[in-house]
Amino acid sequence: MEYLLRPRHELTVWERHPGPGSPSVALESAAGRQDFILFCLPATPHFELASRLRPHLRRDCLCLSIAKGLDEQGRTAAQALTEALGSASAFGVLYGPMISEEIRDGRPAFAQAGTETAEAYRRVRELFAGTPLYLEHTTDIAGISWSAVLKNVYAVLFGVADEMDLGDNTRGYLAVTAVAELERIVTGLGGLPETPRRLAGLGDLITTATSAGSHHHEVGRRLVRGQTEALTGEGVHTLKTIHARGLFDTRHYPLFDLIGRLLADPVSARAQMQNFLGRLRQ
Repeated sequence: MEYLLRPRHELTVWERHPGPGSPSVALESAAGRQDFILFCLPATPHFELASRLRPHLRRDCLCLSIAKGLDEQGRTAAQALTEALGSASAFGVLYGPMISEEIRDGRPAFAQAGTETAEAYRRVRELFAGTPLYLEHTTDIAGISWSAVLKNVYAVLFGVADEMDLGDNTRGYLAVTAVAELERIVTGLGGLPETPRRLAGLGDLITTATSAGSHHHEVGRRLVRGQTEALTGEGVHTLKTIHARGLFDTRHYPLFDLIGRLLADPVSARAQMQNFLGRLRQ
């Protein structure tokens, strides 16, 4: 985000632990002067930080998040911001294929901007005008939030399939089946059924599941190799949080359930994947 916006806007960057040479910024006083506040950090601290900011925000300040995970209470970034900000500030979320390395190379990126009003979207579009980020609007904030969060879990399975050399045909099957499951899950969590087929769902899934530098894809490969010490990331955390909080019954979604069983017993990852494919014949 800093790369996209700094050439066109005056930015103030706050870090909880600034590195050597980085200026120390007083969060609350700096926030009171801003037109926009971008939450470019994991979902976990969203509620705490937004609660600290709330008394200091201008009425016309718009908060934006790009976090694609869940906090420890099982909230999406949008849910955490809703609870923390109330009516003190409008907010939005940006989700879609936005690989940072490609953005820094000047290549196109694409995102859905989830805002409650057309006016808020107009402001977001003006914020990113002249950048390589192409936007489309949706009011389905719940739908794009859960699509973005859950696709990281499904991306792990593509890494498993690629490490097992199951081929492009299997990748096609996984994509179709993952999106079908996403539609059902997202609808149950308050989103629209068509949202998982857009940029925040299918678009970002394809990018995350096939990109050479994708962490979630690499997690799947490491599962098959037995390198279980490196099984971290938003997708892994999301899966654990869903089970811990009982956000939905994963047993109703075979692919999603398979990923959970693979992470729980990575030693048998190859056998579990082959057994899953074998059951498709029944």
